[in-house]
Parts: sequence; C-alpha cells; structure tokens
Amino acid sequence: MDNPVPPRAAGPGPRRRDRHGRGMRGPIAPPQVPLAASRAEAFADLVQDSVERLERRWPQLADIDFLVLEVPRLDGPGQVWNDEAVPLGGTVPSREGRPARVIVYRRPVEIRTKGRDERAALVHEVVVEQVAELLGLTPETVDPRYGED
Repeated sequence: MDNPVPPRAAGPGPRRRDRHGRGMRGPIAPPQVPLAASRAEAFADLVQDSVERLERRWPQLADIDFLVLEVPRLDGPGQVWNDEAVPLGGTVPSREGRPARVIVYRRPVEIRTKGRDERAALVHEVVVEQVAELLGLTPETVDPRYGED
C-alpha cells in the first residue's frame, strides 16, 4: 500500500509546539506595545512626560539630569524611616562640572497611588516641587496649574 503523504522529516530547526499543537507560539505582545513595558519603564515614561511638559516653559531644564531610583537611600546618622519622612523626590545641586539632578523615587510614589492617572499627577507634582527647589522658585511659578486636581 502506497502512502500518499510522505512522513515529515525532522528539520534542523527547533520545534515550536509539542505534538498536541500546544506550547509557546511567540511573545505575548510585541515590544512596542505598552503591555510589554515593565512598571519601572512605565514610571520612567511618566517622569519624562512631566519633564517635557515643563521644558516648554523652562528651557533651562535641558541642563538638568532627571533620574528615577527605586527607593531613597538614607545614609546619614540620625536619619530613620517612618511613614511621614520617606521622601518622594530629591535634588542634587550642580557642582564640579556635574549637572544638577532631580530624583524621583518610584516605590514611595507607587505605594501612595492607586491608578495610572493618580500616579501621573503625583509624579508631576514631585517633579514640579523638586524643580522649584532647584531653581529657588515656588511650585506655582514653575507650573501655574500646580495643586489643581
């Protein structure tokens, strides 16, 4: 009896699925889709959006480095952790040829917010407050909509 369909030869490539047709077919989402972004990347995007919004009004912000760190580091003597003292951001003034820095701490901000919109609003407030401190201005001067819901 002739077999009309020849048996499939084992090819040199890897098998993509098991013999039942199940298994990994590929990534869940392509890299350009927001689903593939980690929480840290999404948070950094919120900070970048806030900075771009402020740079339109304050072009000198291009000379400032904006950083996102997981948590604040409290090294100094006498500094202790408590719910009231955990900072959401900080500044490092420029010195010895290094640019000034604005730091936003991701985990303390995330803990205090529930959704993306609330997180974006708090990130913007933190960035505005830190820029105001660095420039020696009030937050309302840096962003006239500061404090509005």
